[in-house]
Amino acid sequence: MKRKHDQKQRPREEQHLYLNGFWQKLKVAWRHAELTRWLILVFLILFLGISTFYTIKAKTANVGDLKASLKTVTTVIDRNGKKAGSLYSQKGTFVELPEISKNVQHAVIATEDRTFYSNHGFSIKGIARAGVNYIIHHGQINGGGSTITQQLAKNMLLTQKQTFTRKIAELFLAIEINRVYSKQDVLTMYLNNAYFGNGIWGVQDASKRYFGRNASQLTAAQGATLAAMLRNPTFYDPVKHPENATSRRNLILDLEQQTNFLSSSEVSTAKQEALTITNTYSATNNYRYPYYFDAVISETINDYGISESDILNKGYKIYTSLDPNAQTQMQNAYNNNWLFPSNSADGTMPQSGSIALDPQTGGVLAVVGRRGEHSFRSYNYATMIKRQPGSTIKPLAVYAPALENGYHYDSELTDKDMTFGKNQYHPTNVDGSYLGQVPMYQALAQSRNVPAVWLLDQIGISKGVASLEKFGIPVPKVDQNLALALGGLQTGVSPLQMAQAYTAFANNGKMTTAHFITKIVDATGAVIVDHTKISSKTVLSKKVAETMTSMMLGVFNEGTGKNAKPIGYNVAGKTGSTELPDSYPGSGTKDQWIVGYTPDIVVATWLGYDKTDEQHYLTASYIGGIFKQEMTNILPYTARTSFSTEDAAAIASQNGQSTGSGHSGDWFADFENSVGDTLNHAKEKVNEWYNGVKGLFGH
Repeated sequence: MKRKHDQKQRPREEQHLYLNGFWQKLKVAWRHAELTRWLILVFLILFLGISTFYTIKAKTANVGDLKASLKTVTTVIDRNGKKAGSLYSQKGTFVELPEISKNVQHAVIATEDRTFYSNHGFSIKGIARAGVNYIIHHGQINGGGSTITQQLAKNMLLTQKQTFTRKIAELFLAIEINRVYSKQDVLTMYLNNAYFGNGIWGVQDASKRYFGRNASQLTAAQGATLAAMLRNPTFYDPVKHPENATSRRNLILDLEQQTNFLSSSEVSTAKQEALTITNTYSATNNYRYPYYFDAVISETINDYGISESDILNKGYKIYTSLDPNAQTQMQNAYNNNWLFPSNSADGTMPQSGSIALDPQTGGVLAVVGRRGEHSFRSYNYATMIKRQPGSTIKPLAVYAPALENGYHYDSELTDKDMTFGKNQYHPTNVDGSYLGQVPMYQALAQSRNVPAVWLLDQIGISKGVASLEKFGIPVPKVDQNLALALGGLQTGVSPLQMAQAYTAFANNGKMTTAHFITKIVDATGAVIVDHTKISSKTVLSKKVAETMTSMMLGVFNEGTGKNAKPIGYNVAGKTGSTELPDSYPGSGTKDQWIVGYTPDIVVATWLGYDKTDEQHYLTASYIGGIFKQEMTNILPYTARTSFSTEDAAAIASQNGQSTGSGHSGDWFADFENSVGDTLNHAKEKVNEWYNGVKGLFGH
């Protein structure tokens, strides 16, 4: 047994001797190479490099402009040259420190930074505490350790993302802020830039929102209530969570006693004060038209390369195409929830977006980006979505190029249950009926699918693709097929794109470039963006544009848009929808569209769910009611310019047509039309023969 024990012990001893020998050799090598000095040197170089980098970053951060940026406001000017409102960026109504009650100042200092008036913008204890937390939480920054100056640096100059590098940047920026500004200025900026929940920035607006008074009039209890919200504006919201707000308010009052800002009797009195909410805050004079202003900011960033921070904080004047009447009336229509589908069973709200353009200039007159509560620069369904346009594509991809290639408004189109090409593409009419032959204007007004596909097949898909691309809608190779006639675009389009395309019909064939901004002037008066010159291109002849309008008047007079026509006004345009997959449990649509216009305005409206699935789709048609309400509200504020043409159906009736061979009082024009129709009929017969042959070889 002793021998076995010795055999087990020997490997352990050998291992110990090996490790001991290795450690001795390492110590000798370490001393010989002086690695301690090298490690210290590397650490110092690294520290120096990081310090140099962040010092330079702090010095070039425009810290000296912080206070001025809180005071300056970027104003938005409407199409009439009048102030429409102002843009904001985490800023409320600016007030100087003497206009802020000491009760707020003391509550904030007692809670957030007790050494505020004596520290150099940072706290060694706070940094140590944050470092310990960083180690304990395995590299995760969990807040804490920041002085008021550091919080100001984070709120105004950095992102809210909790990272180690951001913490370092925050420290160096705080040191620079402390060097440039007095403590009074730092506290002023902090209180004017702090977020107090419910979309409220700054202590003055918060005082109005929660207590109905100026910041200079706040009591100790009210000051502590606002200071409580700085920790968590939602959890300590005195409107929605008064118990939480009162509990933390009382804790802060105790902290104020500990820091000798309040006596025990003052604290006792303050704790007895009832938490009464009085809201006298109004933002109507600031971010007045939120969806339009959001879009203006996006355009400055995307088209003109101006940063969000600059455009919001540097006192620009932004001249726009905004029509306050159109914008207000469009928004009023969207405020009528009865016009829209009810929320789904899980509470999901059907979404919608609408936009109005001036067809002569391309200027955006109005926009509503979504339903529900607005949040700053939220997703805009009028400018950002990409959805299949359904039959609203037909005028662009089929009927306009057909007119350009010899067809007439009354040309006979085939409307039969048929398939096309080798792939046996089989479109169907929504109502399941087929007329055999139908004049073009009737096919468009009734949005019959088969005649549109047949016509695109006759003129050639390439002509439809070329037409769409002229209208500013690119068509990838995968979409270059007959489904294009019915809106089969995988990428889809936005209401903004559709409205821009339709400006060509309302503007005698000239498509104008959609835009929000006409000019930007900086704080010195220099013009830095000038878009006052109209940008347009001719995509149709005036005659074709007029003929298209005459056909699209029929959409609202006797076609699919009849119920969407505003009473007392003539409107031209097109309706559209996209079908559900056959696998869905019920009938309905994914998307509903209307693009309508007069010579004065083009309006494109979309309705649908953000994501369509078996629980989220439209079970009835709502788009007509929405569009009708919009146009009923808006059109009285336009110039009410009349169309230069009549409804195509009326023209056909005056010419004694029922299906459209075409006669007129002018014998020469009558002869010209007769010859044209004969040639066109012959062309159609040839195309029918060619289509049959082509089907043998694939489409």
